[in-house]
Amino acid sequence: VRQELSLLLYYARVWIPDVEEVWKSAELTKDYKQGDTVLHLHLEDGTELEHKLDPKTKNLPHLRNPDILVGENDLTALSYLHEPAVLHNLKVRFIDSKLIYTYCGIVLVAINPYENLPIYGTDIINAYSGQNMGDMDPHIFAVAEEAYKQMARDERNQSIIVSGESGAGKTVSAKYAMRYFATVSGSASEANVEEKVLASNPIMESIGNAKTTRNDNSSRFGKYIEIGFDKKYHIIGANMRTYLLEKSRVVFQADEERNYHIFYQLCGSTHLPEFKDLKLGPADSFHYTKQGRNPVIDGVDDAKEMFTTRNAFSLLGINESYQIGIFQVLAAILHLGNVEVKDRDSDSSNIPPNNSHLTIFCDLMGVTYKDMSHWLCHKKLKTATETYIKPIPKLQAVNARDALSKHIYAKLFSWIVDHVNEALHSTVKQHSFIGVLDIYGFETFEINSFEQFCINYANEKLQQQFNMHVFKLEQEEYMKEQIPWTLIDFYDNQPCINLIEAKLGVLDLLDEECRMPKGSDDTWAQKLYNTHLKKCVLFEKPRMSNKAFIIQHFADKVEYQCEGFLEKNKDTVNEEQINVLKASKFDLLVELFQGEGKVTSPTGPPPGGRTRLSIKPDKARPSQSSKEHKMTVGLQFRNSLQLLMETLNATTPHYVRCIKPNDYKFPFTFDPKRAVQQLRACGVLETIRISAAGFPSRWTYQEFFSRYRVLMKQKDVLTDKKLTCKNVLEKLVQDPDKYQFGKTKIFFRAGQVAYLEKLRADKLRAACIRIQKTIRCWLARKKYLRMKSAAISIQRYVRGYQARCLAKFLRRTRAAIIIQKYQRMYVERKRYKRQQAAALAIQCILRAYMARQQYQALLREHKAIIIQKWVRGWLARQWYKRSLAAIVYLQCCVRRMRAKRELKKLKIEARSVEHFKKLNIGMENKIMQLQRKIDEQNKENRAMSERLSNLEISHTAESERLRGELNRLRGAEEEARNNANRITTLLEELARLRKELEATRTEKKTIEDWADTYRHEMEAMVSELKDQNNLLKNEKNDLNRMIQEQGQLMAEKMQKALEEETKQLENDLNEERSRYQNLLTEHLRLEERYEDLKEEVSLTVTVPKPGHRRTDSTHSSNESECTYNSEFAESEESSRGREDVTKAALDMSLFLKLQKRVTELEQEKQSLQNELDRKEEQFQRARARDDEDHKKARGAELEYESLKRQELESENKKLKHDLNQMRQSLTGNAGAGMAAPGSPAYKVLLDQLNSSNEELEVRKEEVLILRSQLVSQKEAMQHKETMTEPITYAEDLKNLNDAGEVTQAYMGLKETNRLLESQLQSQKKTYDNEVEALRGELQSMKEENNRQQQLLAQNLQLPPEARIEASLQHEITRLTNENLDLMEQLEKQDKTVRKLKKQLKVFAKKIGELEVGGQVENVSPGQTVDEPIRPVNIPRKEKDFQGMLEYKREDELKLVKNLILELKPRGVAVNLIPGLPAYILFMCLRHADYLNDDQKVRTLLTSTINSIKKILKKKGDDFETVSFWLSNTCRFLHCLKQYSGEEAFMKHNTQKQNDHCLTNFDLAEYRQVLSDLAIQIYQQLIKCMENILQPMIVSGMLEHETIQGVSGVKPTGLRKRTSSIADEGTYTLDSILRQLNSFHSTMCQHGTDPELIKQVVKQQFYIIGAVTLNNLLLRKDMCSWSKGMQIRYNVSQLEEWLRDKNLMTCGAKETLEPLIQAAQLLQVKKKTDEDAEAICSMCNALTTAQIVKVLNLYTPVNEFEERVSITFIRTIQTRLRDRKESPQLLMDTKMIYPVTFPFNPSTVALETIQLPSSLNLSFLTRV
Repeated sequence: VRQELSLLLYYARVWIPDVEEVWKSAELTKDYKQGDTVLHLHLEDGTELEHKLDPKTKNLPHLRNPDILVGENDLTALSYLHEPAVLHNLKVRFIDSKLIYTYCGIVLVAINPYENLPIYGTDIINAYSGQNMGDMDPHIFAVAEEAYKQMARDERNQSIIVSGESGAGKTVSAKYAMRYFATVSGSASEANVEEKVLASNPIMESIGNAKTTRNDNSSRFGKYIEIGFDKKYHIIGANMRTYLLEKSRVVFQADEERNYHIFYQLCGSTHLPEFKDLKLGPADSFHYTKQGRNPVIDGVDDAKEMFTTRNAFSLLGINESYQIGIFQVLAAILHLGNVEVKDRDSDSSNIPPNNSHLTIFCDLMGVTYKDMSHWLCHKKLKTATETYIKPIPKLQAVNARDALSKHIYAKLFSWIVDHVNEALHSTVKQHSFIGVLDIYGFETFEINSFEQFCINYANEKLQQQFNMHVFKLEQEEYMKEQIPWTLIDFYDNQPCINLIEAKLGVLDLLDEECRMPKGSDDTWAQKLYNTHLKKCVLFEKPRMSNKAFIIQHFADKVEYQCEGFLEKNKDTVNEEQINVLKASKFDLLVELFQGEGKVTSPTGPPPGGRTRLSIKPDKARPSQSSKEHKMTVGLQFRNSLQLLMETLNATTPHYVRCIKPNDYKFPFTFDPKRAVQQLRACGVLETIRISAAGFPSRWTYQEFFSRYRVLMKQKDVLTDKKLTCKNVLEKLVQDPDKYQFGKTKIFFRAGQVAYLEKLRADKLRAACIRIQKTIRCWLARKKYLRMKSAAISIQRYVRGYQARCLAKFLRRTRAAIIIQKYQRMYVERKRYKRQQAAALAIQCILRAYMARQQYQALLREHKAIIIQKWVRGWLARQWYKRSLAAIVYLQCCVRRMRAKRELKKLKIEARSVEHFKKLNIGMENKIMQLQRKIDEQNKENRAMSERLSNLEISHTAESERLRGELNRLRGAEEEARNNANRITTLLEELARLRKELEATRTEKKTIEDWADTYRHEMEAMVSELKDQNNLLKNEKNDLNRMIQEQGQLMAEKMQKALEEETKQLENDLNEERSRYQNLLTEHLRLEERYEDLKEEVSLTVTVPKPGHRRTDSTHSSNESECTYNSEFAESEESSRGREDVTKAALDMSLFLKLQKRVTELEQEKQSLQNELDRKEEQFQRARARDDEDHKKARGAELEYESLKRQELESENKKLKHDLNQMRQSLTGNAGAGMAAPGSPAYKVLLDQLNSSNEELEVRKEEVLILRSQLVSQKEAMQHKETMTEPITYAEDLKNLNDAGEVTQAYMGLKETNRLLESQLQSQKKTYDNEVEALRGELQSMKEENNRQQQLLAQNLQLPPEARIEASLQHEITRLTNENLDLMEQLEKQDKTVRKLKKQLKVFAKKIGELEVGGQVENVSPGQTVDEPIRPVNIPRKEKDFQGMLEYKREDELKLVKNLILELKPRGVAVNLIPGLPAYILFMCLRHADYLNDDQKVRTLLTSTINSIKKILKKKGDDFETVSFWLSNTCRFLHCLKQYSGEEAFMKHNTQKQNDHCLTNFDLAEYRQVLSDLAIQIYQQLIKCMENILQPMIVSGMLEHETIQGVSGVKPTGLRKRTSSIADEGTYTLDSILRQLNSFHSTMCQHGTDPELIKQVVKQQFYIIGAVTLNNLLLRKDMCSWSKGMQIRYNVSQLEEWLRDKNLMTCGAKETLEPLIQAAQLLQVKKKTDEDAEAICSMCNALTTAQIVKVLNLYTPVNEFEERVSITFIRTIQTRLRDRKESPQLLMDTKMIYPVTFPFNPSTVALETIQLPSSLNLSFLTRV
């Protein structure tokens, strides 16, 4: 009390009752003191309240738990265990965290979310598989895993009891539990038992579930399913028991309810042709399906559900005919409900004839209409002496009809349950079972009848069993911890059970009343009142009713209405109606009523009624089945309930309590009233009360020490943690009754953990205050010191500043005076200078003015003189010109007058003749004189002519000059004249122009004005255009920028799309690889399964009698190409003769299924192989075309030479083959009269043959060389003859001085031609023979092909057995023919061998002679020739080692055994080179290829592959073995590629390695087989690693505290959680790193390819990250800030390991990204929108579901942390809404990245490899 009072202080939080919310949280505003009657409280909504305490009890309100305990996985972890704490914890988990499961001790509380949640997938099942119940968050899978684990560990049967109200989710919970068992355990055979178990659910739901007002899929019956397991704990079968089917629902449904689903499924499938005969219609047309007036369930398609139901029927072995029969019965029930009964009078009724529904009913049921219509309206009454048939009124007839419908449906229900049990029954003996009980919870309605009474009775029994079990577990825990046991008082409901089932109890009185002839509900009620009222406190009578009673159940008081109890308890039906049905022609109906006896009413004949017919009574004794039928429903239910309780008591129970959160089916809506009501009813609060009565809180000593270390002083901490805890508790808790010390745990009373948490919080708060005080002091002192330092600095700077200011002031004052002095001087000087300048300027201006005036006067005078001079000169010239013109005019006038006078005179003289005579008188003389003068003159003229000519020349020149001058003058004159004229015109023009100028000026002014206006307008327009241009430029720039940005965006998009497409292609490639590798895995699994079955069959087969058994010769050698196990093939061959014996033991359906699956896989593999072959063939064709083109370009010489070489090589190979055949024949026929293989004669003969063979090869090479030289010489000579002219040839002949040389050359040429001709003829003959042989072979092949096609066509028409027999017969015939052909060839080869022996002798003799002749010719002059020369055996030079190993065929098994099956990897890895077995096998393969022995190659490869498979099957769990053979398989595959001769694989080879390439066989198909084998080994390696790492990951990555002291341990509940403290055997991070080091070093020692190691490491890290993240998402206790830091530290250690191993580029770090982001998410702030944005951008590797899950699970470890608000989580969901991602919550831990094997050529030279003696391979010979 003192402790509780100490907790009721100011700000303490309590729970107070509330009408609406049941409990309301409040906070104390005043300390409570003892004796106070009122508590001053502050509610969460801000109101103040005075809470009055009950004066009688004075019970204080319940205290609230600390916030860090709110939302715990286990309610028993709460310190205060009471109703409000439980209710609040469930509400917080359900509403805030969206968690529907919570533990309450041993009970799992499941709240129906009314929403589909992604928490039931296979990934979740795998996550819970193998985990401890307390390690993971509560889940139905955790309960199922606990039951499964306890069954296997304790060898005890288990039960899971699922209970709850209708609509609480019982059926779904039971279904998920069964799904868990089916998924985890699997089945012992391939008969798919788990699928059948799950398939029973849709069948039982369709016939036993219906829609009610509370639940759309309510189970209207109880069921208990026993799932059987064998000794290996695989499911082998199941069995179902049903309880109390609600038959009344068949004929009546309340509003908003439906009948059973199957009826609506039938009505929804009427369109199907097989249902046409049922004559069904919509559900609204039938009375039995329309009473609820709501035939549709939202979101449910009845037709689709019918398809599911039918599939389930088929899976459970109920064939189509039985299914149609079932639907026929159901349709008949619907039609029977529509049969209308009419009143005939008050005591009788009838059915009108030809009633359509009754007709259909009779047709469907195979009964007569007359009988059925008669007995529906009549009944038979028996007395001691007679039997009467009495008509019944309409009401009774309708009731009889409904009773018949219910009875038929109940029989059909039982029949279906029986057949489901038959289908689930197993012939294998059941070792153990897990039962799942899906039973109705406690029910109370407004009207409670017989059904509710039985349901509540069953719940009373189950609650009693539950209480006893809880009590027992508590007692066991106390005993285990050796704590004194004190009896805990708990509610025992045995009195209530006695009231119901004891003698004179309710059921007993009910059965007694049913046996009474006049029994009724009223009389039964009176008997109840008389017997129990006032005698039993649990029985009451309602005040206002005499037909009801009240029983006080463990959950609540329930009032039952007595009406209908007797009728429902009797459950009677008319006997004659049953007899009519028994007489049916419908087989299924007869089968339903096969065990039915006489159906009579236990009440006897009723009084009254008219007798219509009297019949003698039947004397036959009633059968046992009749007695069973007389058992009342209550008695049957009590017996079946008793059996159920006995079964449950014999098992270990596990409890699931389903809670319905609201009545409106709203998702995640919590109604506290309804929840509390159900918690009280289902016993959860009783569990809490029992736990709280003792010591509910339990801590291990280590957990207590880790949590409350802060409450201890250093001196209190001892080495013994247990003693330390005891000492501390004695100091902290004074009352020793509040705790008890057990062996491993400390037990606390209720509230003690809260008290300790308060002490811890106070201590931490005090420590925080002290830390804050110290920090604040330190901060204040730091601040003071900083202020002091700052003040001193400020003072120093201020004083310095002031001093600097004073000095500055003094400097400024002195500078100012100086400036003033100079300024004043400057001003005065400026004024003086200005005055001086002004005076000088005035003087200068004045003098200049006077000088200019004087100059102007002089200039004007000078100008005037010049003007006067020019004027006077002009006047004088004008006067002279006028005078001259007047004189010339006068002269002209005088001369004209004189000329006129002379002319007149001459005219007169000319008119007179005399005048002429007078004139001619002295003419003759004169003529003579003149003649002389002419002569003289001529002389003179001659002289003058010369002179004249000279003068003429000069004159001409002068005249020309003058003429030019004249012309110039004339031109000047003309120009002057023109100028004069022009002057006048110009003057006129000038006047005109002046006028025009004026007009132009005016116009110009106008134009200028207009131009100004226009310019302004244009400027405005230009500016506007410039603006527009700038705008357009800006737009252009913007567009260019946008175009560039869009271009960049498009480029980025294209790049992104390209990357995405590339990534998609890579993903598709990886998916294809993954799919192919999964197919390989499936193929391998089926092979192993088939082999196991074969071994089991061989073990079960009886040993046949000894005797000779003929070996089947049809076993083709081609079968060795298959990769099946050779031993399996042998066992198959040996067991073929015992086929008839083994047929009975084989499961043929399974065998055919496996065979079909294997065939499909083989076909798919073959199709892929064909595709690869087609690609390779195309490549070969292309290469062949290139080679052909290249060959065509070669000359005739090379063609001929290659032809010869090929011919000789083929001949050589043929000879080799013949010799090998000869050897084999010699070896095989050794016993037939020849020498034994080991005899000396045989060895000599073999040595001679070997030496002859080698010699023959050498000689053939020499011959080949000589022939090629001859051919080249001949063609060279022919070429020379054709190219050289005859003259040259003649000259060459002349050069041959000796005629003998010419003859010799001619003869040599002649011999060469003859030799070549003979060779050509022989080659032609050989070619013709080969062509004929090939034609013959081709013809035979065609015939064989036609024959094969005919046989194939005939075989296809035959049945499978005959087809197999025919194929075997054909194979025998073919092999026989082949044997005959081979025998003929063998005879021919024998002859050839004999001939070759003779030739060898001849050749040996000739060689000897040649050697002797050579020696004679090579004798030196000093030697004597007469000495006899003996033939000396010259030893052949030892050949170089070619990197091949030879073995005999019989040594192949020894090779495989020593090199694969019995090889120890550790010795090879440590002492020898990596991959040595692969090199040895390849060297053996090379020799087989060298011998061209395809059979040897095939058998070696097949044996190798099968042996590797065998060793992996035997030691598949050993990592070292799997890694070793993965490395060697890859090395063998690389060798096949490296030495295949393909150019792509020969780039890195040396010349020697290229010489070692395979020459005869293309092993590409075997490379594919080896690649598939390597994939299988890789997957085996990953599984092996996963099995090793899986137990370490959660412990090392999550639970172990790598950084000690960071995580705090919270209080735990009953479910023990794995401790985070490292104990012995606990895995830590170092364990994981050590294991990774071990894996890495092992693979490196085995020589695994580096790229393959990277892929393995990537897969390892993916497993670590996925398992860790999945556990984090399923464990609320791990989602805290400190755990996030631990995870990030652990991840950094893994990254450091990757850096140390140089593996950072392998992609392993990226696989941890989701885990890293989850750890960051735990540590970042989670409050504001900015935080939400940061989280969304940060967590890109996590899905939305994972982010929301982590935020929901985030749990503060200390009070100083805060929870994530719902608003913030919704903000995150809103931001991540557009993400396109998978809704899957957990990562797929079974996912394996597709593996690739990059080609990695070896640098090891094969010829350098030595065989160690430790391998025991001495039978191998180096070649």
